[in-house]
Amino acid sequence: MPEDSTSIDYVMEKASGPHFSGLRLDGLLSSPSKSSTSSPSHFRSGVPPFSLISDPAAPNQPFVIGVTGGTASGKTTVCDMIIQQLHDHRIVLVNQDSFYRGLTAEELAHVQEYNFDHPDAFDTEQLLHCIDTLKSGQPYQVPIYDFKTHQRKADAFRQVNACDVIILEGILLFHDSRVRDLLNMKIFVDTDADVRLARRIRRDTVERGRDVDSVLEQYAKFVKPAFDDFVLPSKKYADVIIPRGGDNHVAVDLIVQHIHTKLGQHDLCKIYPNVFVIQSTFQIRGMHTLIREKDISKHDFVFYSDRLIRLVVEHGLGHLPFTEKQVVTPTGAVYSGVDFCKKLCGVSVIRSGESMENALRACCKGIKIGKILIHRVGDNGMKLIYEKLPSDISERHVLLMDPVLGTGNSASQAIELLIQKGVPESHIIFLNLISVSLELHNLFSISQSQTHKRFHVLQAPEGIHCVCKRFPSLKIVTSEIDLCINEEFRVIPGLGEFGDRYFGTDE
Repeated sequence: MPEDSTSIDYVMEKASGPHFSGLRLDGLLSSPSKSSTSSPSHFRSGVPPFSLISDPAAPNQPFVIGVTGGTASGKTTVCDMIIQQLHDHRIVLVNQDSFYRGLTAEELAHVQEYNFDHPDAFDTEQLLHCIDTLKSGQPYQVPIYDFKTHQRKADAFRQVNACDVIILEGILLFHDSRVRDLLNMKIFVDTDADVRLARRIRRDTVERGRDVDSVLEQYAKFVKPAFDDFVLPSKKYADVIIPRGGDNHVAVDLIVQHIHTKLGQHDLCKIYPNVFVIQSTFQIRGMHTLIREKDISKHDFVFYSDRLIRLVVEHGLGHLPFTEKQVVTPTGAVYSGVDFCKKLCGVSVIRSGESMENALRACCKGIKIGKILIHRVGDNGMKLIYEKLPSDISERHVLLMDPVLGTGNSASQAIELLIQKGVPESHIIFLNLISVSLELHNLFSISQSQTHKRFHVLQAPEGIHCVCKRFPSLKIVTSEIDLCINEEFRVIPGLGEFGDRYFGTDE
């Protein structure tokens, strides 16, 4: 009796004969080097893909995690679980699938014979360039691959910014030693083959518009052999093997704890113990995303800035001294707590600092608030224009308020004035939304190709460094630390002129 051509067994058996384990059929498809879509423009220009300068003062490199395993093994689920549990860090997910080579016309004509699971199907050079760029603290435009047309989208890309953690996900991450060498942690997701096949059928039919027969034929002809030839042998390089993928919550929890240990706290907090960055969450990052957007409405800018300022003020108040206090509750029980600091005042640096006054008043009933106005003179000088402070300020703990700590010059001037008024340095807590760690020096040099300009980021005693070195007993409380300021004294990436945006004078 003839076999039913529509049966699963027939499709699997038909495709399970001799298979081509390489990417292209001999004499049919062009070589990778001749494909016009195989390399991005920055490679075609003759610039070496790894010409970035390794500068000792550049920001610390992120923690890079590689997650691999067979097709539909649950890699994405594991990545999502890690991202959700690392909510207090900046994380980006980069998929190896984004770096598929776009097919040529010849390859499209014989797409049924194209092995998408072979290492040559990927533009590994560009993937390496992406990782290297992100590790250097620079953003990267990741291509977007269309699995229906088998081409990269020409008019779209995914912007990936600097981060604390990079998670790379793909079936062949461990195959190339150059990629392995860039990974701080290598995870292999191990799932039963039958489960993986069922998931792949569901994914490819629902998300990629394919029929079951073609999925099974490709699996038997290319996917399974490639798994045996390339994916499974790379399992030996894994630091951690996760059986059952995303169902193994214990393994994921242990991995996240290890990453937390490796990341630790912000490096500036290790250098300067008087710097405190409030714990980041998706809410805080979301609010920073909104207020940094140049096209946000004034109403939304003020609303989300006020929310962030309130969090910074609350965190700053937590650094004030306290005394133990016992009270009797309505149930007659005794509760042992603490009493608030009595001698307290705020000082705002005019005029951006005035945006923080309402949050302080909402937290501290009847608090006195002083004013300081400092004017920039020339490129680096500062001049005190006006000050009005409580007469007994020397007896108080002072919350100095300015949303942005840039060069540190005006901040140092204000702090010096408070000290001259008799305020002990240790009684000053400096509150701001954004603090800057480095100053940007645009020192351009030409690489060997004479076509590629680049710049160094050199450490300078500005921003946090300036204030903390000069006033080591003062505390700085901030919600985020930005990298640098440019030659126009603007914070990068920053949020523009905060006072103008907050008070509506930028229109």
